[in-house]
Amino acid sequence: MYVMSPYTGKLLEDKEAIDKYNNENRWGFEVAVDLGECDLKLISSKEHITNFAIDLAKHIDMKRYGEPIVVRFGSEPKVEGYSLVQLIETSMISGHFAEDTNRAFINIFSCKEFGPKDAAEFSKKYFGAKKMEYSIAYRDI
Repeated sequence: MYVMSPYTGKLLEDKEAIDKYNNENRWGFEVAVDLGECDLKLISSKEHITNFAIDLAKHIDMKRYGEPIVVRFGSEPKVEGYSLVQLIETSMISGHFAEDTNRAFINIFSCKEFGPKDAAEFSKKYFGAKKMEYSIAYRDI
């Protein structure tokens, strides 16, 4: 597994990341998006999170498989909030929304290419986040 993050050096631009994926014939890649200082109303709304899954899949040109699953749970404030699972034909979109700290953690895993920075920026805007980091993991064995 080859991982790039803001802590390991400069992240590739979307075209470079997609070219690397295709040129190295990787099986898939995953983008992990960490959002900070999100709008609490947005990360606390089941409807908004559900719409996010639908809109993100459309934005990155992925075919959804079934409806988003959005469930609120957590036995302590640190983890209390909604979690999301949206199956896509090429894998899945998942996320957890931490209401106590106004943060969101989103993962997009696919064997179909998409723009990692574009998906991260889309997520940041969707939840009104003031902070955002993302990393890319190329998957293969």
